[in-house]
Amino acid sequence: MLRAITIFVIAISLLLGSITPPVLAEETVDCTVEGACLPFPPVPSASVAGPTLDESTMERREEPNRIPIEDSPNILIILLDDVGFGQADTFGGEIHTPTLSRLWDEGIAYNTFHTTSICSPTRAALLTGRNHHRVQSGTIAEYAVDWDGYLGVIPKTSATIAEVLSEYGYKTSAFGKWHNTPTNDTTAMGPFDRWPTGHGFDYFYGFIAGETSQYEPRLYENLNPIEPPHDECDNLIEQFQDECYHLSEDMADKAIAWMRHHRSYSPDKPFLMYWAPGAAHGPHHVFKKWADKYKGKFDDGWDEYQKRVFENQRDVLHWIPKDAELTPRPETIAAWDEIPESERDFQRRLMEVYAGFLEHVDTQAGKVISELDDLGIRDNTIVFYIVGDNGASAEGQEGTISEFLAQNLITKTVEEQLDALEELGGLDALGTKQTENMYHAGWAWAGDAPFRYTKLVASHFGGTRNPMVISWPKEFNKPDGITRNKTIRSQFHHVNDIAPTIYDILGITPPEEVYGFKQTPLDGISMKYTFDDANAPGQKKVQYFENFGSRGIYEDGWYACTFGPQEPWNTAESAAKLKEWDSTQDDWELYHITEDFTQMHDLAAQY
Repeated sequence: MLRAITIFVIAISLLLGSITPPVLAEETVDCTVEGACLPFPPVPSASVAGPTLDESTMERREEPNRIPIEDSPNILIILLDDVGFGQADTFGGEIHTPTLSRLWDEGIAYNTFHTTSICSPTRAALLTGRNHHRVQSGTIAEYAVDWDGYLGVIPKTSATIAEVLSEYGYKTSAFGKWHNTPTNDTTAMGPFDRWPTGHGFDYFYGFIAGETSQYEPRLYENLNPIEPPHDECDNLIEQFQDECYHLSEDMADKAIAWMRHHRSYSPDKPFLMYWAPGAAHGPHHVFKKWADKYKGKFDDGWDEYQKRVFENQRDVLHWIPKDAELTPRPETIAAWDEIPESERDFQRRLMEVYAGFLEHVDTQAGKVISELDDLGIRDNTIVFYIVGDNGASAEGQEGTISEFLAQNLITKTVEEQLDALEELGGLDALGTKQTENMYHAGWAWAGDAPFRYTKLVASHFGGTRNPMVISWPKEFNKPDGITRNKTIRSQFHHVNDIAPTIYDILGITPPEEVYGFKQTPLDGISMKYTFDDANAPGQKKVQYFENFGSRGIYEDGWYACTFGPQEPWNTAESAAKLKEWDSTQDDWELYHITEDFTQMHDLAAQY
């Protein structure tokens, strides 16, 4: 018990250490140092005003070129939503992801890259390069509360990459899901400094929430609420209208249009694009033809799926170490054999719909990549493709036609839901706008193969370990004898390392002051050292994880963790347990993850 409490105290101390108190007003920054303070000071006028017009001279001032380095690259960040480590076929799963595969063919992939286990915190860490509690994003924006670390508002003391790069001449845009504004601040009256355009993005098109319908989304363009562009759909005959508009397709089209405008009006300036679709977060919405591509693919259930994926990962692709071990299914998630035969077609179809949803969004990302080719700028565009902001989601509980049932602690049996589904048209209604479907927690668990658990579990890698690919043809194809394309990096890294990596590539020293606010230090480190050396010793020594009481801490190859009070797949029971939870009584586990890739061997009793 003493050891457990000691580890707990260390973890909490590190956690609290990442939350920086307000900086005292008397602390100053030397703004004479180039780039220490942003924005840069205005350039004085070159004209001289004399007593008369004849005695005055007019000269056009020369605006300095702030673009960081010669031939600065464009930057595209693709962030998928709620995707597990073992779902994309690029890395051993069984869902076709051709765009991801293409980018790995042209780049490097990370198999020990981590997120925070949940949406808003991951995105805040990504955008700022800081730990999620430091930037007041300890939980999702809907749960923002007046506790330090949980306000839900990214502070001005932690500028985003968009704010910094804008000052260096980059044009910036964000598309899709923005989940970093508290719910009370998402009305048409703002406050808009908490919206994407208030965080450095010149243009925004998407939704400001954790999720939305893919067919009838609540959209914003910059600061303006807009209706989805359904006009062309309305002109179709009824049988085609339901498969006309999809948000992921709309996002790709808008991103392509923005790039074309950018090339027309400012071809000399690089851009930063943050493309973060709502897929594959629930509701799992995709046209029937995409779901039908997977008919029969998952008939033998989630237990067999997990085993097949593990073999692909380890023995076929060598994506994970050869000594990696497959983790067991949690006892509170049903085995496939325990699912009644009368419910199995329902569970299979839910997974088919999800698979089509994931392939569909990857295909839309491919349209954006193809446009880079067509514009002739792909070679010097860095693409960060992050396969999920957390692990696969078990929030569908036992499989559901409406994810809002579990979210609101409404208990409906699968049998009751099947009766309701019949009134909507049967299994073919899944994936349409008539349902808000999500798959069974068993599919989420299997989709996180080979790890334990799922999204919302910060203690184990099923919730936090997501594949990432970085592609940059101009640099990675240099004739220097180093093979980079389709290689693997296994250094331990975290989503808060993306911003420091970008700054390092561009030669930017993170500013000490932005818009008059003294900046907190970055918690992430650059990953650039891994680009040219797959075997370089990892430079990230410490990283904590925490979400809803589930927590862990990494230090130089070792990982201590405790599961916490909640099982994401048992919402009602977890809510009751939370009331009685005593964090000091949690059982801590200890893993030497350098040798134990999947957290199979708890060494806590030995230390």
